[in-house]
Amino acid sequence: MPQPQEPLIVDVEASGFGGDSYPIEIGLALQDGSKFCTLIAPAPDWTHWDDEAETVHRISRDILETYGKPMQDVANFLNDILAGKTVYTDGWVVDKPWLTRLFHAAGVEMDFTVSSLEMILSPDQMEVWHDTKDKVVEDMELKRHRASYDALIIQETYKRTLQS
Repeated sequence: MPQPQEPLIVDVEASGFGGDSYPIEIGLALQDGSKFCTLIAPAPDWTHWDDEAETVHRISRDILETYGKPMQDVANFLNDILAGKTVYTDGWVVDKPWLTRLFHAAGVEMDFTVSSLEMILSPDQMEVWHDTKDKVVEDMELKRHRASYDALIIQETYKRTLQS
């Protein structure tokens, strides 16, 4: 698979860590260097909440219910900007199911592909990934653990590992 210079990156924050969890925030790092982030209003049957997850992402259920966007709006917006493209994640095993859950609950078909970041990493990139990511986090001085920042860190780490 050819390596993109600026891969589209998605990161998903969720209500917890297990099978009952659901997406609460979607973040994107786009190919032009911009980022997108939105909170998602939970579906009525999305009730699971894990306080440990909240300590990681620092988004309370109250904030989510107050500022979250309707899931149909989020799904349609993601389709608008990602239609026909592949978006990569470093947490495919959880991010893909959370995105699938969002689109299913919204009643919207996903018009893009979600793939594991490992699919476009060379062995050389994998070898230096963790050290490079630590340096990116240090250089960017991002204080909040939010989906769009995480996506941006992943994208920047990818770009720097291309130079290895």
